[in-house]
Amino acid sequence: MQLRFNFRVYPTPGQRIELARAFGCARVVFNDGLRLRQEAREQGLPYVSDAELSKRVITQAKLRPERAWLGEVSSVVLQQALADLNTAYRNFFASVSGKRKGRKVAPPRFRSRKDNRQAIRFTRNSRFKILDNGRLRLPKIGDLTVRWSRSLPSDPSSVAIIKDTAGRYFASFVVRVTDEASPQVDSEVGIDLGLTHFAVLSDGTKVATPKFLRRAARKLKRLQQALSRKQKGSANRRKAVVKVARAHARVADTRRDWQHKLSTRIVRDNQAIYVEDLCVVGLGRTRLAKSVHDAGWASFTGMLEYKAARYGRTFGRVDRFFPSTRMCSQCGRINEKMALNVRVWDCSCGAAHDRDVNAAINVLAAGQADNSNDRGAQVRPGPVPAPRGEAVTHPDAARSTRSVEGISVL
Repeated sequence: MQLRFNFRVYPTPGQRIELARAFGCARVVFNDGLRLRQEAREQGLPYVSDAELSKRVITQAKLRPERAWLGEVSSVVLQQALADLNTAYRNFFASVSGKRKGRKVAPPRFRSRKDNRQAIRFTRNSRFKILDNGRLRLPKIGDLTVRWSRSLPSDPSSVAIIKDTAGRYFASFVVRVTDEASPQVDSEVGIDLGLTHFAVLSDGTKVATPKFLRRAARKLKRLQQALSRKQKGSANRRKAVVKVARAHARVADTRRDWQHKLSTRIVRDNQAIYVEDLCVVGLGRTRLAKSVHDAGWASFTGMLEYKAARYGRTFGRVDRFFPSTRMCSQCGRINEKMALNVRVWDCSCGAAHDRDVNAAINVLAAGQADNSNDRGAQVRPGPVPAPRGEAVTHPDAARSTRSVEGISVL
């Protein structure tokens, strides 16, 4: 398994200039390659191959006076910018053809120099090195000071230098790690995600919603108001933009840290974890959008999934159309739709249910049913063709006949 390890780096003023030059060169190569392919498509020319694209926008471009400054940065940075473009095109083609599951992927777009977030990537070919004194040596940039919060489990295959919208610099290492199977435990858990409580476990545990964005809304409002008063294009406006970005980054960092701790505890204490496959994109278009995005369900379930795979746990997603809330966990009866303000309800069998705990128990049962067969065989009966007389679309279709070359056909 490949994992990313992010560490804060502190470049000197001179190194920031070199990083800005590398960011700009990578952005120009990406845009030149995208423009070349778009022009070829408009003129009806064949698709430009990856090798031909690299030759024309990097090798030959360095020989022209208007692109001679591309030689001032590492060539690996430029090659990786084209690799990102090629990956974006492949994802777009796979999405259009239906080979890629999920939401449709848009074609690649031009990168803007006004974007506050910039990134470049170095691979092993660039010979980046972690020195004995803990500094990160990058070609044509220098030795960066890294704040190591933990040691890397193995030698990294690549490192990306990222400048976020708050003006902070990070080194993101890609490291291959071996799976570490945790000791076997007997407990399994189903999780019902919500807004009243962030997560309700099938054992009755309820995790309160932290509401990081809501708690910071007052400060964010004040900073946004101060930003709106600044004149566009002024230095004070740029400073105000950074202040707003830092406040949002603090909210995101706090949420990510909290979700990591919660997901690690759940994976450590349970052998199998089952969650409901929520449509976060659809919920993000409702009046609850701010609360949905503040909760961060997608990132949390992603953490559960990769940590379960790493530590030898079972992770499963239950179909989003499964009536976990309306189904009685005792008798299996499915009730009519319930309003969101109904938190407790009674079933006709006599069982009294907490809405969220009952849903978590049903999620656990549904997940166990889908994962009970470890051989991959089909558990449910397969589709059976309907008899000829039943496969009709009109009540009188079964009785109607027509003559085809003297043969009566139903």
